[in-house]
Amino acid sequence: MSFVSRFLTSRWGPIFTGLVVGILAPVLVKLGNPSNMGVCVVCFSRDIAGALGLHRAGVVQYIRPEIIGFVLGSLVAALIFREFKPRTGSAPLVRFLLGMFAVFGALVFLGCPWRAYLRLAGGDWNAVFGILGLIAGIGIGIVFLRTGFSLGRNHPAPKALGWVMPAIMVTLLALLIVAPQFGRDASGNPVGPIFFSEKGPGSMHAPLIISLVVGLFVGFLAQRSRFCTVGAIRDMMLLRDSHLLKGVLALIAAAFITNLILGQFNPGFANQPVAHTNALWNFGGMVLAGLAFTLAGGCPGRQLFLAGEGDGDAAVFVVGMIVGAGFAHNFSIASSPSGVSAFGPVTVMIGLVICIIIGLTMREVKA
Repeated sequence: MSFVSRFLTSRWGPIFTGLVVGILAPVLVKLGNPSNMGVCVVCFSRDIAGALGLHRAGVVQYIRPEIIGFVLGSLVAALIFREFKPRTGSAPLVRFLLGMFAVFGALVFLGCPWRAYLRLAGGDWNAVFGILGLIAGIGIGIVFLRTGFSLGRNHPAPKALGWVMPAIMVTLLALLIVAPQFGRDASGNPVGPIFFSEKGPGSMHAPLIISLVVGLFVGFLAQRSRFCTVGAIRDMMLLRDSHLLKGVLALIAAAFITNLILGQFNPGFANQPVAHTNALWNFGGMVLAGLAFTLAGGCPGRQLFLAGEGDGDAAVFVVGMIVGAGFAHNFSIASSPSGVSAFGPVTVMIGLVICIIIGLTMREVKA
């Protein structure tokens, strides 16, 4: 185990993690996950929100085992290497809001940073505008970091708090396996309490066990290597440190090669799976997402891994993402393959204003 720890915490750790994600994500697509969506933390959080009845978009409702695996895999790694350290108290309400706005922006684009890179590796050129927007949003966030932005320091918490998010994930896994449903109403609509898509992206998924194992493996690796798709760009721009960026580049390269081998590389702008061609709002949505993720301290995957090792603040951000995903569909914010929704653009602009206010006003209070 000591060798594994040294390797994953070395400069090779993020590269290895990126290679693993880049290979396994297209394989999950081959096994049933939606195209160019082998792993998408925001999209999968949206599916979980739908499965819990937080929105009623029938085509995106499924408890995704990959998300469960991310948290539990990180938990296992943290326990083995004595990094399970429950902590909380760093502006939880602000983190909740940042989680919501990050999801609003990402669902206008239709994907988190992970999926943006995987869409690019699958030949979806619309992802270029999303990635440029992500970089711009991270750049804005760096301006605030350089001028003293801080959500404050968290502090040690009772060990029970660190187990809350893993316990929630175990509960979700139990609900996925048992799949409790109380039949249908007079119109033939499912009445829950757990909902499952019968068509659309939510009905497309790899076998449960395989998805869970992949999530556990990636969660374990990413906890040790500190893999973060937003931190990679942030560290390069802020510190000129390419340590994490090499992992992202490895992910893109491995996913591209794997897609070629599996016959899943389809280059172009039009008719890409679960994507739209509005370049302006592909860019704008990810500006908001990139800014929110930067202010919160990491990409959506990183927030799950932190929650697995006991970080209560990251757990609050994750809850904000799931709740935000429900709002995004209930209030016509999330885009669809046919284009940007009615209230997506205005929500992005409002979100940018609020995130900029947070960036300008939040400073660590010194005793």
